[in-house]
Order: sequence, then C-alpha cells, then structure tokens
Amino acid sequence: MTHKVTLTQFIIEQQRALSDVSGTFSLLLNNIVTACKEISHLVNQGALVGVLGSAESENVQGEEQKKLDIIAHDIMVKSLNWTGCLAGMASEEIDDIIAIPGQYPRGKYLVLFDPLDGSSNIDVNLTVGTIFSILRCEPGIEPTTADYLRPGHEQVCAGFVLYGPSTMLILTTGQGVNGFTLDQEIGEFILTHPAITIPEETSEFAINMSNQRFWEPAMQRYVEECLQGVEGPRGKNFNMRWLASLVAEVYRILTRGGVFMYPYDFKDPTKAGRLRLMYEANPMAFIIEQAGGACSTGRERILDIKPAGIHQRVPLVLGSKKEVERIVDYHLQAG
Repeated sequence: MTHKVTLTQFIIEQQRALSDVSGTFSLLLNNIVTACKEISHLVNQGALVGVLGSAESENVQGEEQKKLDIIAHDIMVKSLNWTGCLAGMASEEIDDIIAIPGQYPRGKYLVLFDPLDGSSNIDVNLTVGTIFSILRCEPGIEPTTADYLRPGHEQVCAGFVLYGPSTMLILTTGQGVNGFTLDQEIGEFILTHPAITIPEETSEFAINMSNQRFWEPAMQRYVEECLQGVEGPRGKNFNMRWLASLVAEVYRILTRGGVFMYPYDFKDPTKAGRLRLMYEANPMAFIIEQAGGACSTGRERILDIKPAGIHQRVPLVLGSKKEVERIVDYHLQAG
C-alpha cells in the first residue's frame, strides 16, 4: 500500500528543514486545521443543523453576515486563543484586533483570518472557505494594531481551506505550495497535490462582468482583447469564469492556470478596492507567487504594500504570470 503523507508528518518534516521554525509554529498550524475541520463539518451539515441563512447583522465592512460567518469566527477564536502560540488575532468579522485572554500565555505569532470566505454562496450550496495569514511578532507582547500592519512579504505562512465536494487545505510556508485533502474516515489531511505550480500563460479569465462599465481603461482594454478571441490582437479564444468565491477562484488557478481580477472601479469611489489586503489579498498573493504566479493591484505588487489598516481594501489581479504582467503593463501605459 502506498504510504500516505499526513499534514502532521509534512509539517514536522518541514520544521526539521527550517532552522527558524519551532514546535510552537507546528502547534499553531495544527490548531488552525482543527478549527477548519469543525467548520467543514458544519458547512457539510448545513440546513440539517440550522446554520444556514442570515444572522440579521452586518460586519465591520457593512456586509450582511450569515449565521455561519459568526459561527466560523467563534470557532477560530476559541480554537486559537488558549494555545500560547499567539500574541493576538484579527478577523474580517470584528472591527478591532482580538486580544488573548489574560489567563493564557502570549506567543510570538499573529494570525489574521477570513473565517468564511464566499459566504454569500453558502445558502445555494456553492464552495466557500477559510483564509489565514501568519505573521511573527516580538514574543510575549500585547500587540497593537501597528504590529499587524506589515507588508505581505513578511508572512511566515499562508493558507486556505476549501469546503467543496472535498475539503482541501492549500498551504505555503515560503517553500512552495502544497495541497492536502481531508480523509473523512481518519480525520486527517493527506498530501494529494505536492509542489503546485501555475502555468505562465492561460486562456481563461475570471471577472465580474456586471461591473464592466465602472472599470478603468486598462481593464476595459484587457477584457475586450480577450473577448475578441482569435480575431483580436491576442489571436486566441478565452473562456470566462466567475464563482464569486475567492478561495474557489484561486484553487482553480492553482490547478489549471488562469487569471482572477477584482479591479478598481468607480462603482463606489469611496472604496479603494473590493478585497481586504491583510486577510484575503496578502495570503493569496503569497500562495500564488510561491506557485510561480503573480499578484498585483494592477499597478503595485500586493506583497510590497505597506498596510494602513487591518481592514484596508485593495484591487486584486492574480494568476498566470504573463497575463498578470500584461495587465500591469496596460495600467502603466494608461498612467
């Protein structure tokens, strides 16, 4: 029988190869994974356990919260706040940073997370997920917001869990990208997609076309060229996809290439972009770059942005490297 590499074994072996990674880090990852297994179970149960539907409330961004948004947030916090691994946390669902209760020791890591990405899909049984980002901090401190506001290239680890037909974990610690599938019978994530790489070129793009009239000229140009197909300047046909779930879009790109775009638009001029830098764009950019892709606002590399706030929004273009570079070039040409 072929030996199956579990996530636990994989993490321990990576820990041995990296001098600056400790058992504390492995414990932290293990607790994140445990929380995600619990969320996965609730997502799979759905209406059977009464977790679908609106919570009749809004999060800090003014978006409608689903019941599972709040439940998933609570699961993450309760799974992580007692471990002694963390100095603090930040979540999409809470305005302020989350302090570690006084009775627990403080560790040397910070975790930022979107507990249930794509939750607008939950009631129609489409793919959702959990995104997380891990940063280092000074051991034992009581962190302030400023301690979290670090550019994405300082991330220690990033990952997301996909709650789809199977539950999958995509993970990077800066040594490439690997995918794990949850074996429900034994309750373990098993390495199924080692050393994931993204093709440099693609003929597939993902964008919300309903916002086209609000886009900047550079994005208008790129999409129009794709839509012209073999008769246009690109000389080939493109397929378009849109799932309205960042975790699902990124997973598709990791497995078969493509480019995902949520560009700046004029629909709401008060917002600098749609997606949150710290717990959506940064972890996804880390993963995409580690898999050989690229990630940009259209004008700036995502991982180089110095954050101004925990819930800062940015435009996001990610995926196959040559397509992202083309989009950036069009933005630079437009000024």
